[in-house]
Amino acid sequence: MSLSTARSFLSEACYGEQELDANSALMELDKGLRSGKLGEQCEAVVLFPKLFQKYPFPILINSAFLKLADIFRLGNNFLRLCVLKVTQQSEKHLEKILNVDEFVKRVFSVIHSNDPVARAITLRMLGSLASIIPERKNAHHSIRQSLDSHDNVEVEAAIFAAASFSAQSKDFAAGICNKVSEMIQGLDTPVDLKLKLIPMLQHMHHDASLASSSRELLQHLVNSYPSTPMVIVSLHTFTQLAAFSLIDIPKQLQLLLQYLRDDPRKAVKRLAINDLKLLAKKAPHLWIRENTQTLCECALTIPYNSLKLGMLAVLSTLSGTIAIKQYFSNAAAGSSILPRLTDLVKLAQECCYHSNLSVAAHGVVVLSNIAVSCPEKDIVQLEQDTVLGVESLLMLCSQDSSPSAQTTLKSALTSLVKLLKNRPHLSQSAVEFLLGQLHLSCHSSRVHMCHALSAIATHLPVLGDGMLGDLVDLYRVAGHTSTGEQQELLVSLATVIFVASQSSLSLEVKTVIKQQLENVANGWTVYRIARQASRMGCHEFSSELYQCLRTRVASEHFYFWLNSLKEFSQAEQCLSLVEEGDYSGAMSAIAEALRSYQKGIASLTAASTPLSPLTFQCEFIKLRIDTLQALSQLICTCNSLKTSPPPAIATTIALTSGDDVQRCGRISVQ
Repeated sequence: MSLSTARSFLSEACYGEQELDANSALMELDKGLRSGKLGEQCEAVVLFPKLFQKYPFPILINSAFLKLADIFRLGNNFLRLCVLKVTQQSEKHLEKILNVDEFVKRVFSVIHSNDPVARAITLRMLGSLASIIPERKNAHHSIRQSLDSHDNVEVEAAIFAAASFSAQSKDFAAGICNKVSEMIQGLDTPVDLKLKLIPMLQHMHHDASLASSSRELLQHLVNSYPSTPMVIVSLHTFTQLAAFSLIDIPKQLQLLLQYLRDDPRKAVKRLAINDLKLLAKKAPHLWIRENTQTLCECALTIPYNSLKLGMLAVLSTLSGTIAIKQYFSNAAAGSSILPRLTDLVKLAQECCYHSNLSVAAHGVVVLSNIAVSCPEKDIVQLEQDTVLGVESLLMLCSQDSSPSAQTTLKSALTSLVKLLKNRPHLSQSAVEFLLGQLHLSCHSSRVHMCHALSAIATHLPVLGDGMLGDLVDLYRVAGHTSTGEQQELLVSLATVIFVASQSSLSLEVKTVIKQQLENVANGWTVYRIARQASRMGCHEFSSELYQCLRTRVASEHFYFWLNSLKEFSQAEQCLSLVEEGDYSGAMSAIAEALRSYQKGIASLTAASTPLSPLTFQCEFIKLRIDTLQALSQLICTCNSLKTSPPPAIATTIALTSGDDVQRCGRISVQ
């Protein structure tokens, strides 16, 4: 038998027949499962994840998993392994199984097999199901028993299952902890098995006593077994346990920094750096000044660029958190050393001009974060150093189109935007530098610089007029070909121009943009630019672009979609012309906008298809219409109140009736 029918059912389906296709596909796969040929059975099993992805219905998933459980119970080990892989791939669908008891009962029956491989696969299956059966006592008992097995495959499977259940069940973790500790400390347990057992301790964080006993064991292992694999596994498990429980993190920081400083093995140093990075993300508030200072000293003296890069990554994470404030506040309280003379600043300044671009990027990030967070005194020199470091790195990377240089460029630009947001007085010179570099950079670098200029102009609109002339000149010569990079550059430059124009595009700017779009831009680029114009408030220009795009699409649904966007842009343009205090003008503008919105929602409804019903878009526009109608009614009510104020006795009437709203007069009744 061939499973081509099932494959066709699992391909793109027609709308309106989903339920039928789901049942038909399940029937076809069931035929494959009941086939007498092993190959067809395996092929049917491995198609189930695609079935779940396409039809994630609980009833179907429940039926399918029960069929897979039967195959697991009755098939050979290879079929069981296929079912295990399907279960692991479909982990997010396990909670949709309705008959959990029946499913587990069929799977669990294999645990009593005389074949250790079958028992091992069953244990891994139970471990994969731990999220839906965390408190099954029979599963807990079988895992404990299998840890004492003489078959290595079964023991490894039991370790996997024990780790999975420990993460989900407090009772299982409390019950298995002592047994795992005995096995780890037992002289008859092979070292390779100990290395597999130790990571299980990271899940013993459900209560303080359990976590404390696990930490003591890990501390003993770190001190008693100095071999590289044992130190690496124990240290990493120790860190994971501390990160989960958030207990004894200061002690763990000291331990990791001690190994980073004193241990000569690069593998151990590398692991310590990775664990420090985890703790810097999880608990930066627990880093005291001494911890940061030790890390700085190690980074200043380390001769290896790879390790220096890792330490700088930790410091760049810390520099954006409360840890950097603690570092400088304690430094100021404890000594008279100026912030720019601390080891952290020296390290960042040294790395800003490093030959390794990644090291230089982290140096710039640290230095800019320090300049943002540093106390106000003695900040001028530090700001200048930061700006020089960023500009030198930008100049170096802007003409290099390699992936590493572009990643560094993005990091440097992000740091620059953050610095200018907090130190606005540096913005003018930085913007002039970026505009100058735009003419000299490669296309991919120009795109990133345009994004940075957009962010700067958004935070500081006053700079928009100054950069508009250079941007328009660059737009005139930006596009000569229709390559992907050129198209992206056209969109990015147009976005900056829209931001800098502050919703009021001049005729010259419109002409320049339209000319470039006619020469080299494709339809998708024009649509993206129109969308950016709508985002930035240039509704008149976006309406013109949507109108010219309507006749360039191949489907009437797309035509109606673009027509609806044009109408919405026209409506927003009417509202943008309203001046403060002009209530009669506001009423006419709202009325005109409502007319355009009604036309737009009609086109939007016509643009919807059964596969793409545009429900959210239609409901959103209806809410916008309701809002405008409410505002129109509010203005009418206010005008009525102005022309017919409440009578002099309104207060007396309100006190007599007990209705305070009567103070407003007849308007309250209306």
